[in-house]
Amino acid sequence: MNLHLGTTCITVDDGQKIYDKIHPVLLRNEPVELDFTGVKAIAAPFLNVALGQLLRDIPRETIATNLKLNNVSLWVSSSIKHILDNAEKYYHDPKYRKAVEKVISDYANTGEL
Repeated sequence: MNLHLGTTCITVDDGQKIYDKIHPVLLRNEPVELDFTGVKAIAAPFLNVALGQLLRDIPRETIATNLKLNNVSLWVSSSIKHILDNAEKYYHDPKYRKAVEKVISDYANTGEL
């Protein structure tokens, strides 16, 4: 599967659309290519939803083997690595997940970090 991402990759909704397309393919251990040609704006919420949540039920090795990123800048590549590292910790380290959820809960209750 080869997907061109368009010009903006910012919203959670757009990230979910990409996730919904690539998740079943990666679950089948099949290759996916994401083409970043022409992307003018990209944001962490998009990347977290499109790629980060893949680690909920797909091993990092499977993603590394089957997900190819084309025409991606060094900054975006670095951001994706950071997001995948954090997602891997979140989904597979209960202590880390609990700490993240506590910070989010505390912020929601007080509005302060």
